[in-house]
Parts: sequence; structure tokens; C-alpha cells
Amino acid sequence: MSEADNRYLQLIETIFFKYYKKGETNVPFVREDLEKTAAELGLRLPKNLGDVVYTFRYRSKLPETITRLAPPGAEWVIRSTGQAKYVFSLSTMPRIVPNAMLSETKIPDSTPGVIERYALNDEQGLLAKLRYNRLIDIFLGMGCYSLQSHLRTTVPEMGQIETDELYIGLDKRGGHYIIPVQAKGGKDQLGTVQIEQDIAMCRYKFSCLTCIPVAAQFMSHEMIALFSFEHSEKGISILSEKHYRLVDAGELSDEEIVTYGKRAE
Repeated sequence: MSEADNRYLQLIETIFFKYYKKGETNVPFVREDLEKTAAELGLRLPKNLGDVVYTFRYRSKLPETITRLAPPGAEWVIRSTGQAKYVFSLSTMPRIVPNAMLSETKIPDSTPGVIERYALNDEQGLLAKLRYNRLIDIFLGMGCYSLQSHLRTTVPEMGQIETDELYIGLDKRGGHYIIPVQAKGGKDQLGTVQIEQDIAMCRYKFSCLTCIPVAAQFMSHEMIALFSFEHSEKGISILSEKHYRLVDAGELSDEEIVTYGKRAE
């Protein structure tokens, strides 16, 4: 475990138990608690204070002393409740993990070689592959147009949120859709908290459009998992999941193309 990981674990564990009471399902705290607790423990804080919360949302599990307090079938997640305000909350689907048993679909790779060469990180590379290969269009079955990358905005009762990319969708009937996309590469994991935030942002900023939240995850350099979601009284659920493998055109056989054409929706 790195020094930073160890510091983050101590911080988040101390803050949780400062406010936790037996039977609680929501444990609120504020960003200022990170500074106060670090001073109490004699720990050096990172320059980017938000990295502590980000780490336990998308990279690392919470300390075992916290996770063991969750009932069967649930896990603790960290949600935003306002500007610099958070809450440890119980969730039944905190992480979104690709289904290894799902069949794949080969797509001729249209990513320009110069983009492959100079993509700065996994997330940027993934977003580029989605755009150049029209994977959002293919996945949703409609025309999709990139509206904005890395949207940062403020949503009431959530505070500041960030969406990796926004698309506008147009279907064959003329219906318009707002499609927030979250992308994860490397060791970062997709979480339902981001999907909840995207839905809230779309309701606030694009209330007249139908929202279809989408998430993308690298399974390997060539394989991309795509998910769409819906929100109900029970929370976030996966509406659809597809796996696309980007290949050279010569790697896609006539037999495979015929098979894809016979697949059920």
C-alpha cells in the first residue's frame, strides 16, 4: 500500500466513525472534515483535496472496518449532497462491472492512427474511440452528436459534478435525447453515483429531452463495454449492455457479419 493510500484510508475511516451510529444508512460529512481530521491525525493532505473522495468512489474500496457494517447485498458509497458536502450511503449496486459471459461484436476500427499514437490517457483514448467509431450511435440505434466534453456544472442538492461527454441523440421518429457518457479506463471503476449525478444534471439542464445515461469501460485495449441505464423507485438499473471489439477490417469474416444480422434485439 502506498503512503497516499494509507493516508486516505486513515482519513476516511476516522471521518466515518466520527459520525456513524449503529443502524444508520446515511452518514453525512463535509470537505472541511478532511482538513480537520488530517490535522488531528498529523497527516499530510494532497494538493487536490477532492482526490480523497474520488479515490473511494472509483478506484479503491472503503476500509474493511466500514464495509463490514453494510448488510448483505449492499455496500457503502460516497454521494455528493451539495457544495463540498457528502454522505456515506448504502447502495445495492455500487459498482458497474462488465458481464464476462456476454457475447462480443466486432467493429472495423476507424480510429485514426495519429490519435492512437498521441492519446494522453485511457479515458481520453476511450472517448476518442467512441467518437471515431460511432459506438454511441451503434449502441443506441440512433444518430448521436457530441455536444460537449468534460462538462462541469452545479446541480442543486448535489453541488459540482462532471460528465465526461454529452451527446444529443436523434431517432428515426424525430425524437431528441440527451445522452451523458461516463468513461473509465485503467484501474478506475464505473459507479452508480456518477449515473445518478448525470440523471440529475439532465433533469436540471435538459428537462425537455429524454435522458439516456451511458457508461463505457475498457475491458482491454480493443474491447469496450457499453451500458445504458434507467432510474426507477428502486434506484439505478442496467437497461442494456454490449461488448464491442475494434478490429482491422480483414479480421471480420462474412460468416460473422451474417451472424450479427440474425441476432435478436
